[in-house]
Amino acid sequence: MRKILRSVILFVLSLAAVAYAQSYPTRPLRVIVAYPPGGSTDIIARMIAQKLTERLGQTVLVDNRGGAAGMIGAEIVARATPDGHTIMLADSPFVVNPSIFAKVPYDPIRDFTPITLVGASPMMLVVTASLPARNLAELLKLGRAHPGKLTIGSAGIGATSHVVAELFKLRAGVNLTHVPYKGVAPALADVVAGQIDSVFSTLPTAAQLVRSGKLQALGIATKKRVSAFPEVPTLEESGIANFEAFVWYGYQGPAQLPRPVVERLNGEIVRAAELPDVRERMLGLGLETMILTPKPFAQFIVRDLKKWAEVVRLANIKAQ
Repeated sequence: MRKILRSVILFVLSLAAVAYAQSYPTRPLRVIVAYPPGGSTDIIARMIAQKLTERLGQTVLVDNRGGAAGMIGAEIVARATPDGHTIMLADSPFVVNPSIFAKVPYDPIRDFTPITLVGASPMMLVVTASLPARNLAELLKLGRAHPGKLTIGSAGIGATSHVVAELFKLRAGVNLTHVPYKGVAPALADVVAGQIDSVFSTLPTAAQLVRSGKLQALGIATKKRVSAFPEVPTLEESGIANFEAFVWYGYQGPAQLPRPVVERLNGEIVRAAELPDVRERMLGLGLETMILTPKPFAQFIVRDLKKWAEVVRLANIKAQ
């Protein structure tokens, strides 16, 4: 009798979920971006929000909630009502923060529902133009000959540029001295000025400096070369096996988001991201469209959590 009753309840609930999804959305949507306006995450969110507004028939608003390495915005979504009207465009720090900080106000698996991955920005190793190393082999030779003398900057302790740098040091077997900054822009400025030797940066941030000759690009952290810089080899081509690192951008909702709502959002977001004008603008920013639907995206998050947790442990990275 209990099994029959349970089946009836589940059936009724499923019908209710389908009915809700058919009427969804019933009011404006809010997309949380856990950073100030102007960055890559914000730009992507606004591009897709415009398309979603047209497709869903409701206004889709981008709400910038910067602070605490993205944790303030993530906490807002984790605590939101799971009705599909508050979601977020998350990025790589979402899965790195739990390994860096002693207290994180969310669980990246338990407190969220993956909706879709939409894009990625490969990381590129750039060095000061005056460094006597014109390729990765020469950089590694120089670094191994003078352990700790060469420096590598980052956007701060635990930032994506930092954990990627530590992964590079581990895989390449080279001792570079880490110099943290408050953001990647000042780190890049000091590489240009020759105050530090190198930094890992996303393509959009470093592209103009490389094209103008103010920085040298020694390698891309991707499986294959990118169209924006076809002359720059991948780090794997240069001898660093299985090295892939990029900043990713993906939509998440609160835990327990109804499956029909997830499917509706996934479908509309993917259609928006694949529109020719959106893809063209993303490529112009050095971003690549990268689509993963809910289940593969959830599996991707689990793998990324484990990957960066291991790097943080081996490099003994601790938030300051």
